[in-house]
Amino acid sequence: MKSLSTLFQQKHQYGKRQRCPNIGRLVPFMLPCVFIATIFSTIFLLYSPNPLAIISKEGLDSFFRHEQPQGLDSVPEQLTKEQPQGLDSVPEQLTKEQPQGLDSVPEQLMQGHDSVEKQFQEHDQHPDQKSKFLNNSFFQEHDQHPDQKKKEIKCDLFKGHWVRESREHLYTNSSCATIPESKNCFKHGRKDRDFLNWRWKPDECELPRIDAKTFLQIVQQKKMAFIGDSVARNHFESLLCLLSQEEIPKDVYKDSEDRFRTWYFPRHDFTLMVLWSKFLVAGEERMINGTASGVFDVQMDKVDIKWAKYLPDIDYAIISAGHWFFRLMYLHEGENIRGCVYCNEPNVTGLTVDFALRMAIRAAFNYINECKNCSAHLVTLLRTFAPAHFANGVWNTGGNCNRTAPFGEKEIDLGSSFDWQVRNVQVEEYERAKKVGKKQGKRFGVVDVTRAMLMRPDGHPGEHWGNKWREGYNDCVHWCMPGPVDTWSELFMAVLRKEAGLT
Repeated sequence: MKSLSTLFQQKHQYGKRQRCPNIGRLVPFMLPCVFIATIFSTIFLLYSPNPLAIISKEGLDSFFRHEQPQGLDSVPEQLTKEQPQGLDSVPEQLTKEQPQGLDSVPEQLMQGHDSVEKQFQEHDQHPDQKSKFLNNSFFQEHDQHPDQKKKEIKCDLFKGHWVRESREHLYTNSSCATIPESKNCFKHGRKDRDFLNWRWKPDECELPRIDAKTFLQIVQQKKMAFIGDSVARNHFESLLCLLSQEEIPKDVYKDSEDRFRTWYFPRHDFTLMVLWSKFLVAGEERMINGTASGVFDVQMDKVDIKWAKYLPDIDYAIISAGHWFFRLMYLHEGENIRGCVYCNEPNVTGLTVDFALRMAIRAAFNYINECKNCSAHLVTLLRTFAPAHFANGVWNTGGNCNRTAPFGEKEIDLGSSFDWQVRNVQVEEYERAKKVGKKQGKRFGVVDVTRAMLMRPDGHPGEHWGNKWREGYNDCVHWCMPGPVDTWSELFMAVLRKEAGLT
């Protein structure tokens, strides 16, 4: 590409020596020479390679608008084709806060023409250099094409597939001291490691890896609680390992049954808790002669106060439930029995698992929406159902989960999946609570892991869980650490930033 100076020289034959008359004939030609010199100086100022040196900072925007009427969308097509695919993964709230139009040219572009000229010159580099320039350019980060922004906003992080990718895991069973024995699959003899070499790829964008440093900066001076059963604990333990690579937390509380735990990150003044609850609502197992019967009485209109009492001090509540509902349960409302799940008694209304789960989640969300003492900044996130993968039986009849690779999208049938039906019930109640809560300034979000985890039968401990409590049984409910469960925190962080309005 010829410079502006070269074009000027060609057009005006600048550089050819103008022979002035000899000294004796100078006077008659003085005025024409002065006139030509004046014209030449004016043109030179207009076409100088450094015109911006005399343009004020305030006038720069008008210069760009005059010279680039199409805005940054007018970057040549061959350059836009070079842009990386990862642009689609920029979170929505970041695009909302990006500068609008050319009035927001960054400060470094205001430092004179040299920096501007340097960036424009790079447009004419070799394609490889050009791609490298665009990877880090102002154009990519600040003024994306409207279609790209629209695509980012519409991107469904939870609809996608697993792609093979060998990458270093963010922690190991030696770098994280808090991995529980029952999730430490390698310690207990698991030999295959290929199940670690997969990442979740949303169909329309990219899911960024969790950044422990950024996460802790977002939640500093806050309290976060995972509320639910042992799978909620599994998620809590995974996040704890991920964050501990940035700061070693202090173990500050453990109850007598090790079901309520609190860890504290002093450098960030961040508290991470897990609050155990089988059903989210009040429920007790019937005892027969001092022995657990496996039959439960569940109070559908009363939340479990064991977790609810902590709610006023919590800034982020991650709610989940599901696996304990696959048991014989009598459902109560007030003093009355509403019905029963799995009991098949003649004078008791038979109810379904998904009905019981719906009522429990509704009660929990209603309690949160009606909480008067809760923080005005409380963010409640639903983590959807994470399916088990028992094959050739169930947990107590020899069921196992011996696969070493994920399912493909075509290997799961959402239409006939009861796990997906359970997930739909949860999401419907989340949508209901969000609509009600919006009127009161409450904030709700969802971390939808169900589709992704339906495809990961290879992620469970199976026989590699140090089964000291139920020797001989396989664990196809919980998840190995490290493993696919760590993806939940990547999804969690993306949703947290959006729903909490954080950047």
